[in-house]
Amino acid sequence: MVLEADNLIKTFVKNEKNNVKRNFNAVNDISLKLKLGEIVGIIGPNGAGKTTLLRMLGKLMKPTSGNINVCLDGRVMESETEIKKYIGYLSGNTKLYGRLSTRELLTMAGKIYGMSDSDIEKRIGMISRVLDLGGFIDNRIEKLSTGQTQRASISRCIIHNPVIYIFDEPTLGLDILSSNAIVDFMLREKEAGKAVLYSTHYMEEAEKLCDRIIIINKGKIAAQGTVNELKTMGGSDNLREVFANLIGKEDWT
Repeated sequence: MVLEADNLIKTFVKNEKNNVKRNFNAVNDISLKLKLGEIVGIIGPNGAGKTTLLRMLGKLMKPTSGNINVCLDGRVMESETEIKKYIGYLSGNTKLYGRLSTRELLTMAGKIYGMSDSDIEKRIGMISRVLDLGGFIDNRIEKLSTGQTQRASISRCIIHNPVIYIFDEPTLGLDILSSNAIVDFMLREKEAGKAVLYSTHYMEEAEKLCDRIIIINKGKIAAQGTVNELKTMGGSDNLREVFANLIGKEDWT
């Protein structure tokens, strides 16, 4: 396993009526494993805890309790700074420098990761081909379409050639061509032996991509398994119906 999480809990304080404060667990005792050459999907209704879980796994947020281990080359990595060099994390609300071009953004990100100029140039060339950036790579990001901006954002996350990808709804709101470019990229990275963990609201996308799917509801794992295993659990060949059956139709908002 390249990434393993045990009994993760993340507690927040919620303000209720009359300024009453209450603790609640956005993530409540979740354990999971991710191995190289595997795509694992995270699906669940809005507010289920998906983004909080992914932020903890990406080392952007500390859990209230529980452990996260990243293991590479037969050793458990201890330094969070070192771990982040092997993770490509994409958030749904990442803001980019609008006055930079995608090429300038990638060059800056590569230097932050300590890459040489020649390695940055080679990596930009590869990413440009894979994500079809050629038509806009030298345009200012503030002038790009939504799909182009998302591809630029993903490019920034992968410039350092990470081993683990953690993507939070990477195709949300994109046109079909942009979505297909991202889906195809994830499949190629899986074939290259990388590990991919991502959340999505698109059931068809999850069914096409995932080796395993973890369904989360109210901060807990409601079900997990291969697509076929989940269909058996949910009593349907339609993944949307399976999802609704396993979490309860009243919770699907």
